[in-house]
Amino acid sequence: MPAKQTVVLISGANSGIGLAVANQLARDHGYHVIVGARNAAAGEKVAAALVADGYSASSVQLDVTSDESIEAAVQQITREFGVLDVLINNAGTLLDVSDHGMSMRELFNHTYNTNVTGAACLTEACIPLLRKAELPRVVFVSSRMGSISEASDKSKPYYSTDYKTYDASKAALNMVALNYNRILEDSGARVNAVCPGLVKTKLTGNHPMGSSTELGAQRIVEVATAGKGSPTGTFSDRGGNIPW
Repeated sequence: MPAKQTVVLISGANSGIGLAVANQLARDHGYHVIVGARNAAAGEKVAAALVADGYSASSVQLDVTSDESIEAAVQQITREFGVLDVLINNAGTLLDVSDHGMSMRELFNHTYNTNVTGAACLTEACIPLLRKAELPRVVFVSSRMGSISEASDKSKPYYSTDYKTYDASKAALNMVALNYNRILEDSGARVNAVCPGLVKTKLTGNHPMGSSTELGAQRIVEVATAGKGSPTGTFSDRGGNIPW
């Protein structure tokens, strides 16, 4: 791997939007992509396919709900690369509309453990590696449905959809993003929250109105590849900034 190649870790990168982001960053931007996947074999398969096509990739077992998994993943990245240029917190869950059989407390705990706590713990663990980068970038994959400003707007198509757990988790994730923007400010880092839009994935039940994963990855990739002086501390989608 070239010495100055940009190294990016993507959580939940073995499928859906994360996979599309991994493909675009490796194929279109020449990044070394570290495929973070809870299922190690699934991550290895994605990385192997990229390498077979002549791109730079590797994988790491990563379950953001496990401190032990996060620690092991960061140790592996430290040994192999010694630096992390870009972190994309993509792993997420949506349980509100599924037949999960959970109590309300269990539903909130499970959702927050992945969408909020997991992203925060992974980012915190990666800070030493990010600080070694010339231009650290952190992307939190959020959702417009977490916009407090839009939550009371009855004209929004999702206003009547009961996604309270998911919505609350994404609003909380936005606050996590703003805090890490503050924490990493002295390093010149660019830390942003991005909404990929409604995308046809397993998480959304392959919603018929959803866009392709390639289109969903577009804004994430733009922010992950932005240069010095680019916006930081923002919340946006393909159409521009979203009100917090």
